[in-house]
Order: sequence, then structure tokens, then C-alpha cells
Amino acid sequence: MSMLGHVRSAFGRAFRYLSCLAGSRRDRMANRQLGGLLAFVAGAVNAGGFLAIHRYTSHVTGVVSAMADDLAAGSLPLVLGGGALLGAFTSGAACTAVLVNWARRRGLHGLYAIPLLFEAALLLLFGIVGASVSSTGMLLLPATALLLCFVMGLQNAMVTKMSGAELRTTHMTGIATDIGVELGRLFYWNRTAAHNEVHPVKANRDRLWLHLTVLALFFVGGVVGALAFRAMGFAATLPLAVALAVVAGPALVDDLRGRRAGDQLS
Repeated sequence: MSMLGHVRSAFGRAFRYLSCLAGSRRDRMANRQLGGLLAFVAGAVNAGGFLAIHRYTSHVTGVVSAMADDLAAGSLPLVLGGGALLGAFTSGAACTAVLVNWARRRGLHGLYAIPLLFEAALLLLFGIVGASVSSTGMLLLPATALLLCFVMGLQNAMVTKMSGAELRTTHMTGIATDIGVELGRLFYWNRTAAHNEVHPVKANRDRLWLHLTVLALFFVGGVVGALAFRAMGFAATLPLAVALAVVAGPALVDDLRGRRAGDQLS
């Protein structure tokens, strides 16, 4: 086989792999690989976003707690601001549900490619809007915070639907809890097997490894995101957006090919 033939073969394998990664026909491996990528992206966006707008946007626990504190202190503007962030996150999750159900009802292969591509576009928009913050003062800062909250809600709902609620990628509270539960099972001492009616305690090592991997990828993404933002500013969102678009592209191309083939047959 010629060099060109090898390149075409490798490109074909990569195309099929990415098409399955964002497609509707899923298995646990595809869920975990895409979930790992999105955990890295969430960590990078969360850490870089904090340096950009001085607020973590990947989870809403702190937002709700701050709203309660602000309400008790009588600071209504801050309560309304927190409510806007909560609403943006929730709207992002609702948007994913709409996009995925729309694609499923039409029998599209790229079930998760559409929200992935939408997330890529929003990250690009964040970079563009964020780059304007320095020239407009603090005027656009609330808009960038709302945009990132929307993106994180979009992504979290996508991973939740994709994995059947097995994975979360935008916040690590549940992940850390599951790790603790499995570690407790792992180190539990089953003293005796004499009582057959008592089932021995066993850790789900596969689940433990999965959650440790997601946690590690979120952390690594945070380190990379912080360093990239310090070096590149808001342009640091560009590689993340490109990576998501590359993952989404093949499944969308397959749907376009299928539609064209159907038009020709009809």
C-alpha cells in the first residue's frame, strides 16, 4: 500500500472512531472516552474562566449558597445576579434536552454531535466576548459569566443523558463521593464467610477507576486551562472549541450523507 493509501486508511479509521464517539449507537467505552474529554474541557473552562471573570461556573452549589447568604444580608441585587447564573445553567441543560430529543425524533446518528458543536461555538463566542471585556471595562463581564454557566449546563446535561447518569463532568462533588464509597467498600474487612446469608462487601473496581480517571482529567484540564489563559488570554478557548468541533464533525457528516442519499433515492 502506498503512503497515500496508508494516510487514507488512517483517516478513515479516525473518522469512524469519532463518528461513533458522538453518535447514537453507544457503548460504555464510547461514553467513558467522550466523558473523559469533556471532563478535561470542563476543568479547563472552569479554571480559565475563574481567572477571566473571578467566578467558578461549572457548578451551582456555591451559587445557591451565595444567594442564600445574600438574601439573609438583604443584598437583593446579588441575589438576582445569582439567580441569573442559576437560570443560565438550567437553561443550558434544557437546551441539551431539546437538541438531543430533536435529533432522536428524526433518527439522526449524530445524537450528541449537535450539542457538542453548539458548545464549541459558544466557547468561541466566550473568547470573542471576553476579549472585548478589556476594551469595554466591566460592562460585558456579567454576560461572559452567564455564557459560561449556560455552556456548563449544556455539557453536564449532555454527559448525563449520554451515560445514563453514570457520569458527571462539570463538578466533582458526586465523583468524589462515589470514590469515597468505593474506597470504603474496598478497604472493608469481611471478617468471615460463615454466615452465608450475609453478602460480602466488594468494591466496584471498574467504577472506582472510572471516577478516579474523570477526577484526574478534570484536575489536569484545570491546570492546562489556567496556564493557557495566563499565556494566551481568552484565545485559550480556541483549542477547546476546535477539539469539540473535530469530535462532532464526523457524526454530522454521516447524517448529511444519509440525508443526501435519501434525497437521491426519493
